[in-house]
Amino acid sequence: MIWTYFIIFLLAAIPFFEVSMIVPIAIIGGIPAVPVIIIAFLGNLLTIILLILFIDSIRNWRKKKKNNEEINESKSHQRAKKIWGKYGLPGLAFIGPFFIGSHLTTLLAVTFGGTRLKTLVLMTASIAFWAISLGSAAYLGFDFLVKDEDDFGFITRLLNR
Repeated sequence: MIWTYFIIFLLAAIPFFEVSMIVPIAIIGGIPAVPVIIIAFLGNLLTIILLILFIDSIRNWRKKKKNNEEINESKSHQRAKKIWGKYGLPGLAFIGPFFIGSHLTTLLAVTFGGTRLKTLVLMTASIAFWAISLGSAAYLGFDFLVKDEDDFGFITRLLNR
């Protein structure tokens, strides 16, 4: 079971998988909800902390990579800018992870003018909120749909083979 939690940690740390995908899949797959929520939260948070710590290096790398070419804004960048304009850092921190991912949200929040500390605090709260909300919804929904107490989910069945 330790390998399962290690994989959950790693997948939660990968951009675009993150808490919003991994937590519901793991819980519906039959892995206990509370450890999944905690481990996925920590995996996602670790990469957010690293991203904030190395934001200047990432900016410099991106500038060199673009080599002074005209930068076209992606749809997710435009969406984040719209959220930033309307709700500021708190709105982007809480809405962004669900729609564009926590890593891109963090990068854009710091780029748009959020301080590192405020961004870290709000992103931590946001990731915790989404992990608990999605984990609870997945657990309650799965429990509602599956009445058979002997069915522990597809991931658990795969691991017990």
